[in-house]
Amino acid sequence: MGKKVVIVGAVAAGPKAAVRIKRLDFSAQVTLIDEDSIISYGGCGIPYYVSGDVPDEKELRSTNFHMVRDKDYFERAKGVTTLTRTKALTIDRKNKKVEIESLETGARDWLDYDALMLATGTEPFVLPIPGADLDGVFCANNIHRAVAIKERIAAGKVSSAVVIGGGAIGVEMAEALKDLWGVDTALVEFFDQLLPNLVDWEMAAILATHLRDNGVAVHLGEPAREIIGEGGTVAGVRTDKRTLAADLVIMAAGVRPRAELARAAGLHVSERGMIVVNDHMQTSDPAIYAAGDCVEITNLVSGRKFFAPLGSLANKEGRVAGDNIAGIPSTFAGGVGSFIMKAFDMSIGSAGLTLSAARAAGYDADISLTSPVDRAHFYPIHGIACFLMVFDRRTRKALGLQGIGPMGDGILARINGAAPLLCAGATIEDFNTIEMAYSPPFSAAIDSVNAASYVAENLCDNRMRKIDMREFFEYMKDPTVQPDWMMLDVRHPKESQPCVDRFGAERWLSLPYDQVRERWRELPTDKTMVVLCNAGTRSYEVQRFLDQVGGPSAVVLAGGINVVKRIDGDLLPGSAG
Repeated sequence: MGKKVVIVGAVAAGPKAAVRIKRLDFSAQVTLIDEDSIISYGGCGIPYYVSGDVPDEKELRSTNFHMVRDKDYFERAKGVTTLTRTKALTIDRKNKKVEIESLETGARDWLDYDALMLATGTEPFVLPIPGADLDGVFCANNIHRAVAIKERIAAGKVSSAVVIGGGAIGVEMAEALKDLWGVDTALVEFFDQLLPNLVDWEMAAILATHLRDNGVAVHLGEPAREIIGEGGTVAGVRTDKRTLAADLVIMAAGVRPRAELARAAGLHVSERGMIVVNDHMQTSDPAIYAAGDCVEITNLVSGRKFFAPLGSLANKEGRVAGDNIAGIPSTFAGGVGSFIMKAFDMSIGSAGLTLSAARAAGYDADISLTSPVDRAHFYPIHGIACFLMVFDRRTRKALGLQGIGPMGDGILARINGAAPLLCAGATIEDFNTIEMAYSPPFSAAIDSVNAASYVAENLCDNRMRKIDMREFFEYMKDPTVQPDWMMLDVRHPKESQPCVDRFGAERWLSLPYDQVRERWRELPTDKTMVVLCNAGTRSYEVQRFLDQVGGPSAVVLAGGINVVKRIDGDLLPGSAG
């Protein structure tokens, strides 16, 4: 008889480990347990099922050769004993037993193990507010709820909806409700930006504008205080600032790891509720492993532990756990939280640390913000993609890369190019020289990743001085916050003159890029010139020129007008460039 292996949890990491163990050790007796009747599904695909992009929920739990990964599949095709609708109650570590209960019959039993793996995943965070238990309030955390949401909409019962939470699932669900079904949709977020902890404000602000442009009402900095009901059914959501009508409420306020089984067994669980594992995915008990969304892993940029509930990482962790259980030494070093998602016609992604996370980790962190074209500028079809690189001024270490741009593979390619470098502790100079594939239909000769790091290098070496987008928007709202600033617009007069007309020549000065060398002496010397162009390249060159000829003090608007227009298309008159 082979080794007895019990795996608790059968969504991502658990099934991956189970089948890996059976491939490596055919004699192993592997038992897979889950409380649900539906197992081994792509939870990240739930919003796309609700939207209709994935027409049948079975596609979320099917192989690429169209077999449904259910109990029979794992038993007949994989040789894994599978117990669905079964709950693990207690771990007896001394005798190596797990007590289980059938949720159908209530019968209890004990399973012996030589190795135990916990893949208990996460549970949704349900806000402790009045009305959270009303009919029509859903979390989008499993297929059963996804089917119920879709059936409700398809039956014509939903004309308005509120999504509480502006994380990835919240944004994706808001798009799904509005795009396919035409539901009047509002998104409410407690923080002052979307995707908090995933991207920085500039990227999130562009995303928020794009959602609003596509008909989603986005309300930031507004905690949901109450879900209002009529006759036991949801009717709306009250925030600090307004009351929103709703026939459907999606609560997407985040998730937290399920570690109660591990904690009760005396295993080491972190203060933040994550199961602590080593790089072999072993818990504090060497016979017990854990993997997936319930564990903490090492951030390979900061070296700190973090929570990364991503299906991609869960599968990797499950494979490593399976290797070690089967007797093959294998390690999982950690990750950088690589992430990407779509929202209507845009994609947004990140890898590594945000600026706030980097500063919290003790780095002397700053950002470079760029807005290049996503293909060669002469190629007939091209668009603007915005990138934000986080770096450490003191050590020149690259800490993170974020991007947002037209829907497609452009942002994905740059995030995937950056992630291995970040894992390896790369510097700005490593990003300068990374080789990316080039062809005009796909990229510019100087790739966006290289361009972002060039700006970071210039900032580190004090060749470039900048103001950030937040500072610019604060100034445009109230010029008295920086009375010594003057905008120096070096775009073509057709682009810059509308701004001069609106804001006045004493605040907004037009001096075309190709005339700066001849006319720089006309610039006022008692003002700081904030140099603006579409992407920032011409602005930087003008700043360098003024520095070297003894002209007035000058700084660059990082990211340029391209970013300004994508955050607030009505702020500046004229073309986006």
